[in-house]
Amino acid sequence: MTSKTINILYWIFTIIFAGLMIFSSIGGIGPTQQVIDMFHTGLGYPIYFIQFISWAKIIGAIAILIPGLNKTIKEWAYAGLFFDLSGATFSGIAASKGNIDPAMLGMLMWIVPGILSYIFWKKKINPAK
Repeated sequence: MTSKTINILYWIFTIIFAGLMIFSSIGGIGPTQQVIDMFHTGLGYPIYFIQFISWAKIIGAIAILIPGLNKTIKEWAYAGLFFDLSGATFSGIAASKGNIDPAMLGMLMWIVPGILSYIFWKKKINPAK
């Protein structure tokens, strides 16, 4: 695979992943009543945590979009975004007492562009591997 192809695929998956993360954060900044019902009433998260995690996701998404950003910061940004998605999925399953709603598993699909973004970022910064 050429470095140009790797770069194009990296940007495609990174923009999709960052866009999904930012989109999922917008309602939590306020937070909206729908987000409060879902995360506070449904899952038991305090409202201040909803706002915190929303801002953290936006900052993480911006971090993975900045070309040339320190590798350690990008690693932490990817890790934080993956922890958010896996934690949200686990919380949904735990709150439903094992009755798995297919919509909860759908959140795991959001991880796919993130994993692909990460893989192509690593190939981009370490072309020999």
